[in-house]
Amino acid sequence: MDDIFDSSLNLEETHYKEGYNQGYSEGLASGKEEARQVGLKVGFEVGEELGFYKGCIDLWISAIRTDNTLFSSRAQAGIRQMEEQLQRYPMMDPEDQHVQDLMDELRRKFKMVCSLLHIKNIEYNGYPKASSSDANTLEF
Repeated sequence: MDDIFDSSLNLEETHYKEGYNQGYSEGLASGKEEARQVGLKVGFEVGEELGFYKGCIDLWISAIRTDNTLFSSRAQAGIRQMEEQLQRYPMMDPEDQHVQDLMDELRRKFKMVCSLLHIKNIEYNGYPKASSSDANTLEF
């Protein structure tokens, strides 16, 4: 026969388990939402940086099509390599193990191409903040 006081003796443990289970469930739900928000933010930032590089590549390729002698053959090869790297970037597989390596490689190639083109003070620093002094800092 069970003791009528067993339930009151285990009351603290029962409340602890209930609180833990409730907290775990709520934490799991809020953690998923927080992870979703972080994923959206990081995904947007990566897409923004890739778009910056794509815009530079498109501009340089247009300039090459206009005048094939405008850039050195080494600079043109660097631009094409950058374009290939951008095409290899796994846009639809963000969990790819090599994503960070590919992004670092793309950044290095961008710096090299800018150096070959004698472009100073251009780099991706996130979404640009509009100001009148920014127009005067870009040098060629």
